[in-house]
Amino acid sequence: MHIVDGALSLPVLAAGGVLAAGGVAIGLARTDGDRLPEVGILSASFFVASLVHVPIGPSSVHLILNGLIGLALGWAAFPALAVGLLLQAVFFGFGGLIVLGVNIVNIAAPAVVVGALLGPWVRRCRPAVAVVWGGVAGAAAIAATAVMVALSLAASGDAFVPAAKLVVVAHLPVMLVEGVLTAAAVGLIRTVKPTLFDPPGLAAVPRGSGDG
Repeated sequence: MHIVDGALSLPVLAAGGVLAAGGVAIGLARTDGDRLPEVGILSASFFVASLVHVPIGPSSVHLILNGLIGLALGWAAFPALAVGLLLQAVFFGFGGLIVLGVNIVNIAAPAVVVGALLGPWVRRCRPAVAVVWGGVAGAAAIAATAVMVALSLAASGDAFVPAAKLVVVAHLPVMLVEGVLTAAAVGLIRTVKPTLFDPPGLAAVPRGSGDG
């Protein structure tokens, strides 16, 4: 999902930079100090999972795990993913520094939305049902990111419209893989450390008592 430097127009880059800075600021403000280790671990998980990628025109196909990160971290997904993307751009040349803001928004914004919409179901439902919602979250986050990457490319010029369509199509199998991986991760976490899905700053939410 990394868009490379030189592919986007200046207005798209500027908008991405502003939105990314705002998202990271909100994420840092809402991150409790005692959850920093979890932020670091999930940031590292994203870093490793997305190292293996296949170039697709001005973007690439790879695992992201932003659905799982959004469920666990909420707004803290912005700083967690920003660090991972920055390190990848600096050390491996994935994406780029100029386009960093757009890449952060395209990956972190869906994570936050998925966490807000589906996080309560993952926390409150019985573990077996929570696994299903986890799978939905993983696939939905990838779908939203693919669409946002496509829109970023399309907004930068008609020449990128074919590549934008290719990005969405190429990520259809990735949605399935991410859904399965996120479902498995949710099942494991609900068993060994369910508090990982607790909203920051709030008391633990009772689990297993929902209608799901």
